[in-house]
Amino acid sequence: MIVLLIYVAIFMAAFFIVKFAAHKTVRDYTSLKTVTFGDESAVTPNRIASVVSILAIFLLWGAFTGSTLLPSFLHAPGPFIGKATFTYTAEADGVAPDDAEVTVLVFEVGNDVEAPAVTPGNGWAKNDSDTVGAWRSGLIRVDRNDDYGRDQGHVVTAINGTPIEPGGSVETEFGRVGMSPKGTLNFEPAKGWQMEPIWLPAPEAVFSRLVEIAKEGYRGSTLLEHLGYSLFRVVVGFVLGALVGIPLGYAMGLSNWFRGWFDPIVEFMRPVPPLALIPLVIIWAGIGEPGKIILLFLAALWIMAISARAGVSGVNISKVHAAYSLGASKVQIMRHVIVPNSLPEIFTGARVAMGVCWGTVVAAELVAAEKGAGMMIMVASKFQQTDIVIMGIILIGIIGFGIDILMRLAEKALVPWKGRS
Repeated sequence: MIVLLIYVAIFMAAFFIVKFAAHKTVRDYTSLKTVTFGDESAVTPNRIASVVSILAIFLLWGAFTGSTLLPSFLHAPGPFIGKATFTYTAEADGVAPDDAEVTVLVFEVGNDVEAPAVTPGNGWAKNDSDTVGAWRSGLIRVDRNDDYGRDQGHVVTAINGTPIEPGGSVETEFGRVGMSPKGTLNFEPAKGWQMEPIWLPAPEAVFSRLVEIAKEGYRGSTLLEHLGYSLFRVVVGFVLGALVGIPLGYAMGLSNWFRGWFDPIVEFMRPVPPLALIPLVIIWAGIGEPGKIILLFLAALWIMAISARAGVSGVNISKVHAAYSLGASKVQIMRHVIVPNSLPEIFTGARVAMGVCWGTVVAAELVAAEKGAGMMIMVASKFQQTDIVIMGIILIGIIGFGIDILMRLAEKALVPWKGRS
């Protein structure tokens, strides 16, 4: 929630700064036409907003992971590391209550440390010391070195003068001191706002892992081989889905019979997530390469069929009538009217289908895959190698975004009439 609020604040600040401070004169067709609210053709991406958005995401990522790429004053409060102290008050049978101090050395996980040396003190309750890793917690048996143990009724009644009982806790300057139902103290150092590396590593840790895998490979294959196999599966599955889905969509858009016959099937399969089909695909096609491609084929098929059907149904009927009045045959109408006017919808569906295929490739490579970006992610997740998981996600996103850009360029070159009457 804190990260979301900060991101929203950055968005609002950047919006008003760009809107009121960065004035520029636009000299293109958009600036010469009369623009009304809701005119999609007049809306183009603001590149400044794109850059600020990406920088804001990396800024938040670095700030909440303690990244060395950012100056320390931009870091969110991190976990407490160092010596923490608190005082406990103990009671025992037949003696007056006594106080003793506990010193806990909070260390970075992965380092070998020893408990700090402390003097026992003069009372029957002796000073204690222990170690706890950052973002962790640890039980502290304060009665183990006291003159009166639990068999003499030893019980802790207060922490830093604040009463405590089994199941309760007391907040201190260095963290939370809780008490188990059996009366044992538990110290949990303050965690701050930063994420533990095992949950979210810093950007430089992910980049270092990327360089390492690019040089040495991962599980017997190079990084390019993993990405190449994933790209191959996605492209083959998408192409097969388009080759079947587009003609099916055209048939549904042009024929009442085809529409009635296939519409229930398409509308039934469209909301079914590809992940739900994995068991069935394994039964039908096994765990080899054909099964993975079939899963991606099914992920793209219904999207392409619906987009083609929508493209045909959305053709302006006046264009068809105009073509008929000029003596055009059905073949000519199909070639010169219906296909050109349906291509924008098909390209939009293709972009969506490609995104779904990229999202499904991780699941497709979940079963018995030896190579692939999805395989890297799934194997790394089992060993809590979060840096590899994030690296794989970023690479899949970058490649998917690159493919989307290529499809936009292809659409711009092949369908220049999009948005025109």
